[in-house]
Amino acid sequence: MLAIIIYAFGVMYSPGPANMLALLAGVNGQGWRAFLYCVGVGLAMLILFLLIGYLGGDIIPLKYQSIIAILGGIYIAYLGVKILKASFQQAEVRSQDKAVSFKTGLILQLCNPKSLVAIVPIVSVQFPRFHIEGSQIAVWSLGLAVMACGAPSTYLLAGSQLKKAAMNPKIMAWVNRIMALLLFYVAYRFIFA
Repeated sequence: MLAIIIYAFGVMYSPGPANMLALLAGVNGQGWRAFLYCVGVGLAMLILFLLIGYLGGDIIPLKYQSIIAILGGIYIAYLGVKILKASFQQAEVRSQDKAVSFKTGLILQLCNPKSLVAIVPIVSVQFPRFHIEGSQIAVWSLGLAVMACGAPSTYLLAGSQLKKAAMNPKIMAWVNRIMALLLFYVAYRFIFA
């Protein structure tokens, strides 16, 4: 079950559109006024986890779950490689003055393809592997949604407290490298566990 948490952490806390918007909101001084944006992201993930969690187990037969696990592991490793490669490319993060809101977070995360990258492997492979079903799906979905809310919240806090460091491409490169290593570990667990 630790694999679920590590995978969710690696995907949810790596830089993506929702997290970068929160980071920029923190840098621009929106601070905790933008926290509702993070709650919107968390609610969107809860909706998607519950929807796919309850439908996913019935849609994918047990005999195909190991094939999906291998393909999922390969895809996760691919994401790790992309994040690792990106960490060696110099990129400048630009600050933009954009106010974020609950609605922004909710809609952005419902439409964010990264949401499905996080959710589908968890509910279609890991939930069945660990016999998470029935009301346990709701409990895990809530916990994972709280983690999802925590990701942009962490970036928001980092942006407001560490403006120079959060905008430093070298620091973000090391964050990406750590996230890539976590994804490699999870890919290994997907394929060989």
